[in-house]
Amino acid sequence: MTTVEDTPSADDVAEPEKPGRLLRVGADGRRLRLPAALLSAIVAGLGLLLAFPPFNVWPLAAVGVAALAAACHRRRIRAGIGLGFVTGLAFFLPLLSWASTQVGEVPWIALSVLQSLYIALLGGAIAFTSRYVDRFGWLWPVVTAVLWVGQEALRSRTPFGGFPWGRLAFSQADSPLAYFAWLGGAPMVTFVTALLGGLLLLGTWMLVDRRATVRRAVNVCLAAALVLIAGFVMPVGLTAPAGKTVTVAVVQGNVPRLGLDFNEQRRAVLDNHVNATIALADAVAEGREPQPDVVVWPENSSDIDPLANADAAELISAAARAVGVPIVLGTLQRLPDGQGLNVSIVWDPRTGPGFQYAKQHPVPFAEYVPMKPFVRTVAGWIDQRMVDGIDRVNGFRPGTEPGVIPVSDFTVSGVICFEVAYDGLVSEAVTEGAQLLAVQTNNATFDNAEATQQMAMVRIRSIEHGRDGLMASTVGVSGFTDAYGAVHDLTTFNTQAVIVSELRLGESTTPATALGATPEILMCVMAGLALVAAGAERRRYRAASGSGGPVESADR
Repeated sequence: MTTVEDTPSADDVAEPEKPGRLLRVGADGRRLRLPAALLSAIVAGLGLLLAFPPFNVWPLAAVGVAALAAACHRRRIRAGIGLGFVTGLAFFLPLLSWASTQVGEVPWIALSVLQSLYIALLGGAIAFTSRYVDRFGWLWPVVTAVLWVGQEALRSRTPFGGFPWGRLAFSQADSPLAYFAWLGGAPMVTFVTALLGGLLLLGTWMLVDRRATVRRAVNVCLAAALVLIAGFVMPVGLTAPAGKTVTVAVVQGNVPRLGLDFNEQRRAVLDNHVNATIALADAVAEGREPQPDVVVWPENSSDIDPLANADAAELISAAARAVGVPIVLGTLQRLPDGQGLNVSIVWDPRTGPGFQYAKQHPVPFAEYVPMKPFVRTVAGWIDQRMVDGIDRVNGFRPGTEPGVIPVSDFTVSGVICFEVAYDGLVSEAVTEGAQLLAVQTNNATFDNAEATQQMAMVRIRSIEHGRDGLMASTVGVSGFTDAYGAVHDLTTFNTQAVIVSELRLGESTTPATALGATPEILMCVMAGLALVAAGAERRRYRAASGSGGPVESADR
């Protein structure tokens, strides 16, 4: 790599460019020409996209990291921001296309643009640290990795509680890198994925650096190989559940038709889950299925509040009596002040409704509308139909209790839908005593891509906390996971299905569970220190130049 001390001479800078060259020589050394940088930014976004379900080409996540860093290296900060934004759009627009399935294009595009702004900040940070990593070349992969973790930490928390979809970690469920979740959670998986991308970039950059040596290139390859080897050997130390075995049934009742109007079909959806459960009871009586210890229905499996509607309560009680075990079901409750709760209820076959868990993180603009008067006014300028949609959004109040649901003599996690994407909520459920990871979700307003992306999160969480898990969806996909991230009995989308499996209860604590947010905090501190060091390096460089730094090319 070119360092500050061996910046190209004036003769190098004046070197005439050949048509079609991908690289050009500027005051800071070689960098991608702007058309090549734009192409690299687009490739970065598409590579990231293809790493995620339903494509699952997980090595392309590291390629995407490398391509974005290459595009932004040695460019002005504003150019890095622009290139990062291009990467974000190329990534998030197709990744989040499921958001337009029922609500239209405007919310989908707005969400994608918002998420892209964080990748834009990342691109600016990569550009800002260029001189620093040029001086300390072996820090380049590490700086790249901690900047990615910092970007995801910010995006997962802001605004309105954040939206962690599309984190690098969630693209690695089929990768050996997924096992790093056991050590430091999803942030650690993001770190090693981005580190691998940084090493790929460093090795590629050396190929075009006239000062690079074969020995240095071999060292980079060895470092990348060690990261992958560590992932492959990590399962030896994973924390597998060691408690007793329980039999769990998941009922995917399906809905009459997909769409936001599924709430208008509430009785039909409830009937589907009741009938499927009774059919399961018949299969158990005939010996075709084992007797379950618990039956899990998905989120919104009864949008008729059974605590307020006697008919719904009787239907659920009949299903519970037929199968003979508690049912954990998802329903909605309306509070006296007009707000609602998205809850999971344990329904006992003898005593009826019992323990309830209320969703702690309602989804902004879907389950509640922040700054509603302002948002409603802006929506009216765009499309009156958006105002109608905003008015239909239920105002859900967040729950305040940890997501731990006691069922008979064991406990399952209370994780509803998108809550599985948030590190703290899942970690809290486990530290408070959840022995199984149960994720209840409703994908009726989305599609198969969204459902499979969510299942990948469940797989990462199972590794992270050493727990067998499950995802129960109204329409799919539903399935079971183990502490090694494997998935089995996976259902297909938009079908009715009942799946039954033996799961082992988790009793022990993984390093990731014990450490909580500590690894992420440390990596964010490292990212902050890298930015401070980069700022100091930029000031030193300008002072050394004697005139505010060398004249920079317009191709930035």
